[in-house]
Amino acid sequence: MTDRNELFYTPEHEWVRVDGDTVVVGITDYAADKLGDVVYVDLPKVGAAVTAGTVVGEIESTKSVGELFAPVDGEVVEANQAVVDAPELVNSDPFGEGWLVKVKVGELPKLLTAAEYRALVGE
Repeated sequence: MTDRNELFYTPEHEWVRVDGDTVVVGITDYAADKLGDVVYVDLPKVGAAVTAGTVVGEIESTKSVGELFAPVDGEVVEANQAVVDAPELVNSDPFGEGWLVKVKVGELPKLLTAAEYRALVGE
């Protein structure tokens, strides 16, 4: 289980776990709850260059379609095929098996701490 206090967050409700020069990215349980039952996930391809703040994929639910934003600049080194095959993982385990992509980064931009994110969403 990931300690959520050790993660970084974006105002677009993504979480970021730093692992050396790679970050793991997913959406928060707050975002997953707001989306409702996730039925489709479109992720960037391995090798794709991503730029912080730009749309790199989408998450569709029974209620709406949400955009997935890149929280960092870098190169996608892995996309979670398990989430593409079983989108409900985003709802059932957003901080674990429901992660979305791994991105190799040069340096991290300014991201929110866990306390700053909780304040943003009113928790």
